[in-house]
Amino acid sequence: MLRHLDWDNGKANRPVGAELRGTGSCVWRGMAAGSCKDLGYFWFGAKGSNKIVLCESAIDSIRCFSMHPDCIGISTSGVRANPCWLNVLIQHGYEVHCGFDADAPGDLAAREMIALHPKVNRMRPAAHDWNDLLVSGGCAS
Repeated sequence: MLRHLDWDNGKANRPVGAELRGTGSCVWRGMAAGSCKDLGYFWFGAKGSNKIVLCESAIDSIRCFSMHPDCIGISTSGVRANPCWLNVLIQHGYEVHCGFDADAPGDLAAREMIALHPKVNRMRPAAHDWNDLLVSGGCAS
């Protein structure tokens, strides 16, 4: 579930949407009706961590955290080079890594993000995405 962030109090305020993913033979992804991904994000990870890895989906953020338990995995709910809340994370002193998929759209968005936000580093999964990497039994790169 995407949560609206209350930066003054440092915690999630209210739900603003949800990511959806098909689990059957027909692969699909989307957002629940009424979702507003610009108002917040899904995160999973170590509370108090200063390291954030931005992923393309909620499942990837969970899988990334399972391989990097010292981080916070955040979903951008799709390939987005400049989510409107990214500057706030950088200004709060987080070490931000772009963990987008290891494919042409993920690499392009990562380059664009780093051009816009030079403090962001690329953290490319060694498989197509963090979920594929974990399922394959591979190790993070």
